[in-house]
Amino acid sequence: MSDASLSGRELIAEHGRTRDGLMPAEMGYRSITDEVAGAVFARPTRLWMALVGVSFLGVVLLFVSIWVLLAEGVGVWGINSDVVWGYAVANYVWWIGIGNAGTLISSMLLLTRQKWRASINRYAEAMTLFAASIAGLFPLLHVGRPWLVHFMTPYPNTMDLWPQWRSPLVWDMFAIACYILFSLLFWYTGLIPDLATLRDRAKTRFVKVAYGLFALGWTGSSRQWRAFDAYYYAMAALGVPLVISIHSVVGLDYAATLMPGWQETIFPPYFVVGAMFSGFAMVVTLTIPIRWGLGLEAIITRNHLDAMAKIMLFGGLVMTFSYSFEWFNAWYTGNEVDRAHVVAQFTGQYWWLYWLMLACNGAVPQLFWFRLCRRNLVIIFIAGVLINLGMWLERILINMNTLSHGFLPSTDSTYVPTFWDWSLFLGSFGLFCFLFFLFAKVIPTASIHEIRELAHKEGAAR
Repeated sequence: MSDASLSGRELIAEHGRTRDGLMPAEMGYRSITDEVAGAVFARPTRLWMALVGVSFLGVVLLFVSIWVLLAEGVGVWGINSDVVWGYAVANYVWWIGIGNAGTLISSMLLLTRQKWRASINRYAEAMTLFAASIAGLFPLLHVGRPWLVHFMTPYPNTMDLWPQWRSPLVWDMFAIACYILFSLLFWYTGLIPDLATLRDRAKTRFVKVAYGLFALGWTGSSRQWRAFDAYYYAMAALGVPLVISIHSVVGLDYAATLMPGWQETIFPPYFVVGAMFSGFAMVVTLTIPIRWGLGLEAIITRNHLDAMAKIMLFGGLVMTFSYSFEWFNAWYTGNEVDRAHVVAQFTGQYWWLYWLMLACNGAVPQLFWFRLCRRNLVIIFIAGVLINLGMWLERILINMNTLSHGFLPSTDSTYVPTFWDWSLFLGSFGLFCFLFFLFAKVIPTASIHEIRELAHKEGAAR
């Protein structure tokens, strides 16, 4: 059997390792297409069906939680008269951070011509769409009356009153709507050549017509490729400042207030870096099971994971600097309220959560100074999960620590989440997994045409 006919797993078993590049030296164009498209046309496995079933239970839990919320009101949550921003707002910030990262990762890596982007950009962008859509649910649920969502749109009501432009809800509505629309166009544009590939390889007429409709008549002519490249790079150039501005708006939701610990100019860039940090961690968390479950060891190599681990190391260093800047700023300004806020973070009622957050976001990424850790699948996966946990705790503690300890000691209170707080979060995670499992079955999880181009440039394909 010739090397060109071997699958990715067989190539690795035959030759023992990949070469110094990002693709095994023996993979041809046909092998690349078979590796990526094979998962789409293969029969569903029992494991995939079981995972879809479990995640669908999470979707059911989400809808039950929303039903109870609409029937009973926001009193079913743990919020009170002081801690008015609870899990709903924290989950919104966490999900929009993960969502912002996918398009940011793809755009920046494309503009900087990072070759390892080709294997991860497709599912990173899909992660963006799912996470941003889920994030958009939480502001609507947080206000308790989602049927009045049109109050956030820029048009006057029957009394000629315009929306409150200083409201973070209006800012967030613009941010989420623009971002989802842009991310959908950017993701779909990059998908068109691969949809044409699936169209040409489909066995049944229905599948061929379905993929053909979405491929928009793509034939792969030089004229189409020139238009594609011009448009795709222009979209990427627009994507980077858009993502930065959108998550800066989320940071301004807090920084525009006068609450202790929030009124800091570092919040916009701090939130942008936090989004990139948590987003890369989520991409890594998804990469390991995708690589194993779909047999893409030859497409997503350890060199890809090594590069992503370095990005997480950089993010961990920036996040640690941001935390230390917050502590230094409270000391340097001499503001007693800010100093009390920092002391409450370390020794208050949520102290153990704060220390756990510092360990996950600051200490865990330091493992990636070592090459052995950057190329160990188990360590990378566990680190990705812990970083996501740490970033979620950060979003929770930003709300709880500040709102539980305001300017007046008499207003100090404790936030205790209820079952419905947890069920809404777990249900949203179930919806994310459910959408991702369906995506992996109908859309190539890696970009076939970009991987082929990479293989050609490395001299691997033939």
